[in-house]
Amino acid sequence: MTSTGPDVAASIAASMIEIPAGWIRLVDEGSRRRWPVDLEPYALAARPVTRANLAGLTGTWPDGPGEPDAPATELSWLDALALCNTLSVTAGLRPCYLIGDDRDGLTATWDRTADGYRLPTEAEWEYACRAGDPGDRYGELDEIAWHRGNSGGTPRPVATRAPNAWGLSDLIGNVWEWCWDLFDPDVCGPYRVFRGGGWNDQPRALRASCRRKSHPTFRMDDLGFRLARSRPGGSSAVVGE
Repeated sequence: MTSTGPDVAASIAASMIEIPAGWIRLVDEGSRRRWPVDLEPYALAARPVTRANLAGLTGTWPDGPGEPDAPATELSWLDALALCNTLSVTAGLRPCYLIGDDRDGLTATWDRTADGYRLPTEAEWEYACRAGDPGDRYGELDEIAWHRGNSGGTPRPVATRAPNAWGLSDLIGNVWEWCWDLFDPDVCGPYRVFRGGGWNDQPRALRASCRRKSHPTFRMDDLGFRLARSRPGGSSAVVGE
């Protein structure tokens, strides 16, 4: 039996993990640009949004491969924003996003005063992924991640690999995850960041610092998303960018 929207909202609310305030330096390996980010406390879902989550929320099984508890894929960045808003309304929260009618990704805005669900910023994503670990990843690859060498060629059910020190699963491997941020607007225009590596990737992509990008309308079978929420009065402040 498929869960209902309120069931999904309650399940996701229970899965949110409180992330403490902190600081991280992001690095773009291509340009060698570095920039620091101060972070206020926020909450992040322990696992990516699943196919079953979306079926319960929307009443329709999503496209994409995998079992019901595998991450939902074939979702554009704009799809992810719209689904964040849908979940927020279902949960009785104020939606974070205003999405323009032209659907080009350039008119989507984030109301940072809203208390609803949203995508993490890439600084929030990497800070949570590392959970204080300075290495390439937070554990041995086969123990923490589904990747080309062990996935069997498909997304796998979430939370079936070891979590990091803060209890977050699948940040490395299984599917890439959309973030809010533009990748490099001067060079790539509206392209948005995604992080984490996927079920068909080699180890080089499966690192906390690895940045990739795509157009906000693109959909791929190894790209999904994870939910975040701001805490009252909190916001991410970029320093020196």
